[in-house]
Amino acid sequence: MLNGTNVYLIGMMGAGKSTVGKLLAKKLQYHFFDTDTLVEQCTGMSVAEIFSIEGESAFRQIEHQVLAEVSAYKGLAIATGGGIVMDRMNWSYLRHGLVVWLNVPIDLLYQRLLTSTVKRPLLQAQNPQAILTDIYNQRRDRYAQCDLQITVNPSDSAQTVCDRLFSLIVDRIEPDRLTKPQNRD
Repeated sequence: MLNGTNVYLIGMMGAGKSTVGKLLAKKLQYHFFDTDTLVEQCTGMSVAEIFSIEGESAFRQIEHQVLAEVSAYKGLAIATGGGIVMDRMNWSYLRHGLVVWLNVPIDLLYQRLLTSTVKRPLLQAQNPQAILTDIYNQRRDRYAQCDLQITVNPSDSAQTVCDRLFSLIVDRIEPDRLTKPQNRD
C-alpha cells in the first residue's frame, strides 16, 4: 500500500508512539523501530543516563545519527523521540516518509506520565505539568508540520488509535491511486 515508504510517529513523550507504532507495523507488515531504544542500544546507556551524564545536546546528536541510519531503510514504522522535530536536519529524513503526529491533550499526557515506569529526564522538576505544557508549546508548530494528525482521546485504546491511523493512511493513499492514469492495454 505504501510501497515501503516509512511511517514516522511523532508527538510528545507518553503519546503512545511506541505502542501504536508496534501495532501499526504489524498491520502494515512493516518492521518497527523506536529511536530511543536504538539510542540506548548504541550507547549502552538509558536515555535518562545520557541526559544526566552527557546532557541533552549529546543525546540529540546521537538521536540524529540514529534517525539518519534508520531512515536509509524501507518498510519501517518508527517511533521517534518527542524532541526529534526540533532539529531542522531531522526533517530532511522525516520528509522522505509519512509523518504522523499522535496529538494527545496535555492533561491526558500528564496522567499517563504519572503512572509510567519510564524515567523522563525533561520532567524531573518541581512542577512537571508546567514543564510538560512548556515543552508542548515549544514543539506544537513543528508537530503540526506532519502529513497526518491523530487526536487521541482519553477513552481511545492503542488499537483504536492504530485502526484510525490505518484508515487515514488508506484514505490518503487511495485517492492518489484513483487520480493516476490507468494502463489501458
